[in-house]
Amino acid sequence: MLHPNASPLLSLPGAVPAEAPDEGVAAHYGDLFREQRALADGTGFVDLSHRGVVTVTGPDRLSWLHLLITQHVSELPPGQATEALVLSAHGHIEHALYLVDDGETTWAHVEPGTQGELIAYLESMKFFYRVEVRDATEDYAVAHLPAGSIAETPESVVVRETPHGRDLFLPRKDLESFAEASGPAIGVMALEALRVEAHRPRLGLETDHRTIPHELGWLDTAVHLQKGCYRGQETVARVHNLGKPPRRLVFLHLDGSEVKLPGHGAPVRLAEDGEEGRQLGFVTTSARHHELGPIALALVKRNVSVDARLIADATAAAQEVVVEP
Repeated sequence: MLHPNASPLLSLPGAVPAEAPDEGVAAHYGDLFREQRALADGTGFVDLSHRGVVTVTGPDRLSWLHLLITQHVSELPPGQATEALVLSAHGHIEHALYLVDDGETTWAHVEPGTQGELIAYLESMKFFYRVEVRDATEDYAVAHLPAGSIAETPESVVVRETPHGRDLFLPRKDLESFAEASGPAIGVMALEALRVEAHRPRLGLETDHRTIPHELGWLDTAVHLQKGCYRGQETVARVHNLGKPPRRLVFLHLDGSEVKLPGHGAPVRLAEDGEEGRQLGFVTTSARHHELGPIALALVKRNVSVDARLIADATAAAQEVVVEP
């Protein structure tokens, strides 16, 4: 049974619907490793039309957002991509925004289904500022072109370009015609495998209710340490100065002899203690990579030795450091 807001591209040949949190788009189109190689080579596109789209307009939009998010955006130049977080009063991550401003409107795409809570928070903080916040998800769909893609961007489409590729905010009615011009279509599983390879965290997978930015390496891309005046800033500054976040993100090379990948939330333990040992963390995302084989990201206690051999659920795992302990 298809998701009620399923993408029309699920009708393409070979499309297999993705599971949560990516319901509504294709997991793959019949050949996962071919799709990964295509993305890595800069060809094809990924349908991300299930993601939320939020826009902010008005003359005060950037100075206002600057007060609410972790990134420095008060003087964000048109066309320059950035990312930012919204934190709780205790510094825990609540939202992740992938932003670009076109000179008149600030555009952001966010995790599927999170735009309602984000907009409610933004609306509660408007006060006297001249801004308008809108849920544009019904009208705009996100599509991703990989780095190196020579596919043409349709005229008048807002583009968010990063080293990892281009995110396009397409009018939703144009999604199918864009797919015809920019194929082949590639599923989100391929994009996720490349995300894990690049050690990039994702809200709701690498985060739980108590995650702070330092644990995931998000200080490098989504937090500006020379600005203050946003909710949760005190925690960011204190933990940064002490240098001791309680947990750290690690990259795992998983034993390729195992047929089943450890799922989200699977326990991580010391290999020497076996499957009955004390839990030191949990798997956040696992994937099958076209070159590296089975891989994963995991969140473990800060004091776990960087040389320790680990076991993820029932699978042996060698770790690479993402966040220094």
